[in-house]
Amino acid sequence: MFNNHQYYLINNKEFLNKQTISKLINIIQNNPDDIIKIFNLLKLNKVISVFKILDFPTKKRIIEELPIKRKMELLNNLSVDDRVSFFQNLPKDSLKDLIKYLNTEEKQRTLVSLGYPENSVGRLMVPYYLAIQKNWIIQDLLDYIRKEVKNSDVIEIVYIIDKNGKLIDDIKIRDLLLVNPKTKVSDLMDGKYTAALNVSDTEEVATKLFSLNNRVSLPVIDDQNFLLGIVTMDDILWGLNENYKEDVQKIEGMEVLNQSYLNVPLYKLIKKRAGWLILLFIGEMFTTTVMQNFSGALEKAIVLTLFIPLVVSSGGNSGSQAASLIIQAMALGEVKIKDWWTVMRREIICGFFLGSILGMTGFIRIIAWHNINLYDYGPHWVLVGLTVFLSLIGVVLWGTFSGSMLPFIIKKFRGDPASSSAPFVATLVDVIGLIIYFSVSYMLLHGTLL
Repeated sequence: MFNNHQYYLINNKEFLNKQTISKLINIIQNNPDDIIKIFNLLKLNKVISVFKILDFPTKKRIIEELPIKRKMELLNNLSVDDRVSFFQNLPKDSLKDLIKYLNTEEKQRTLVSLGYPENSVGRLMVPYYLAIQKNWIIQDLLDYIRKEVKNSDVIEIVYIIDKNGKLIDDIKIRDLLLVNPKTKVSDLMDGKYTAALNVSDTEEVATKLFSLNNRVSLPVIDDQNFLLGIVTMDDILWGLNENYKEDVQKIEGMEVLNQSYLNVPLYKLIKKRAGWLILLFIGEMFTTTVMQNFSGALEKAIVLTLFIPLVVSSGGNSGSQAASLIIQAMALGEVKIKDWWTVMRREIICGFFLGSILGMTGFIRIIAWHNINLYDYGPHWVLVGLTVFLSLIGVVLWGTFSGSMLPFIIKKFRGDPASSSAPFVATLVDVIGLIIYFSVSYMLLHGTLL
């Protein structure tokens, strides 16, 4: 139906405003050339809801092409965190250009939010909140809500502040509604607030505090305890989702795309992926160097080459496992830099036992294949089996150790632990793994096969 009445539908104001947000997104995606026309026909609340969901390039195009009046309406009515999320990806010249469309109040809120560190609570903070002083009575509060409060999403907690604006207590709105309207707010106070976030806290800290306190919003304060705003659970979940997408790309060994896959220009897609691939390729060159140095041993004992993929891949897999576990634990706040010693001890023990399990499996495989005549490993097949057994212990031990410690080292130098990606760990383990394998081979087989 949509294809047969395309022109009518995208020009029908009543039809467009009756559609759900998901259907509007679908209409926009099917008619990208008419997006400005559609935005001009939509009601402001629909415009804001749709704009929030669109990818950055589409948002940028809309803001550039919208009429000035519509542009001002949209920018001034976006929530601060949505506006900041859009502004922070703009070039500086474009940012300066757009800020002039904001009214004085919204401009101040936006500039304050843009000044906070990336991934901090300050970037997600909403400056709308319900704050009163303790000398009020409940009736004053109810009158204030009816008259002044415009954003119903924040009416969950009433924050009590002193005359200077410092947070001193919080009370759930439902508790206030159940008492006599003449009751003083001070009579309901216990002198302490449930929980609060510092404006510089990370999203991970906020997530942990939300889970501990079972709240849909939390107050945000500065170092002097001044109440600056609130953060909602919805905003935290959105931020974590964005960080998750970035971390997945970093863990897979590439730069962050910052936009949907199909909207990334091909040259940029190649550029984003090439850097890491070149770095990893150079790293893998060291494996060739190691094999060249041990080429004499390989010529004497060809049987050793059969187990190179087995040993090296086991080390890379164990290293990637360890790195992923530690990166996830760091992201959830379960592991801090100070826990490196505990993690190292645990991973060394894990590495030894995991290596022993894999080594024993490999040893049994050699025994079985040799004795049922599936492959002849020669007269020194027991030593070959022992070489594989001990090599796997060493390589897996190194893999779990390096995979678990790299995130700590990177974080110590203020980097992103997600950058200790699986390909990076695997490359590191490949090089050292080969050295371990050939060293064990030389020690056990010297004087026999070598």
